[in-house]
Amino acid sequence: MANDNTYYASTAYSPACIPDQPPSSERSWLRKLGASRLPWGRTQEVAPENIMTDPTPKSMRFWEQFDKKREEEKALGAYKKRPMEGVELHGVFDHECFRYALLSKRSHFWMYLSGGGRFLFFLGTALFIFVYIAELSIVKNTSWLETTASFLPTLLMFSGVPLACWALGTLVIHKFPHLWFKPSRGPIWELNRRTGLVTVFDYDNNGEYKQNGTIGEITAPFYEFDAYLSTSPDRQGLPMNFLYLAHRYRDITINFASLMAPDRLPQPPLALWDFLQNYMDISRPLQELPCFEKCRHLDPVTAAHDQQTARAPRYWIDMADETFEAKLKEMSGRIHLIDTMHRPNLMARHVEYVD
Repeated sequence: MANDNTYYASTAYSPACIPDQPPSSERSWLRKLGASRLPWGRTQEVAPENIMTDPTPKSMRFWEQFDKKREEEKALGAYKKRPMEGVELHGVFDHECFRYALLSKRSHFWMYLSGGGRFLFFLGTALFIFVYIAELSIVKNTSWLETTASFLPTLLMFSGVPLACWALGTLVIHKFPHLWFKPSRGPIWELNRRTGLVTVFDYDNNGEYKQNGTIGEITAPFYEFDAYLSTSPDRQGLPMNFLYLAHRYRDITINFASLMAPDRLPQPPLALWDFLQNYMDISRPLQELPCFEKCRHLDPVTAAHDQQTARAPRYWIDMADETFEAKLKEMSGRIHLIDTMHRPNLMARHVEYVD
């Protein structure tokens, strides 16, 4: 599909316009041992579940009504600004770029306190009940009341402390947003569809950030990166898979484990690699996903495609919940059958890999 040369930069990525490049640098033994380099090209129309469900049609309808109500309140002069409304979160995901940022360490502390406390409460309570019942069946000369009294310190440790953490974290998150909600100092990385460039934001920057707040930017074309499927054991020794990008000639890496949690199956990270290639490829429209519905008309290739196919502008937002669940199941099936590891590497036509 033709693209609008007045909109996209000359560096924008397209599989048909990849230039020939120098031979690759040799990978370290650790990268060779712990990761598999993934092929470029022949992508499938897939997207990981966490991207396909952010937002869902239901949440899109909720926020549409919220925005409508807010505009009505503003027109009547009755609008009151919500807590933390308008705070810069540094993240962008639209037709131009995918800029990724996390919340601050303080915010993560309260989220981990709430979520971790809840998990440990249910786990600890289940373990306590199991041990308590086992003790009752073993001890014959002690009443259940005495046994219960002797188990109170254990109950406090297994259930009481996690419950307190859960309650405190949840209280702060829901009632004191100014205490827990704080954006990070800036984005971590960016993939720009319009320019075809990948940027990693540098907060060391030779001391410039500490002195005057200047964030460094390390930038390179998308086609100079290779994707790797890395496998490492979790705490139970089970293999966990995640995706990262590594620059072919410089020490630049992007770890996507915070974007999509490591998975015991390799297919979800492989689907993420296909999704990223499709997103950056200006020879094709943006994928048909809820997250792009509001901005499809702003991308020339996508707008032309949607006009040619008579796409309904509210395809996702008006979708019934049952239909969306069927779409999720269909996407899951495609991800399960993904053929990444059996594809030829398109980039090998333009790069000599030395290892």
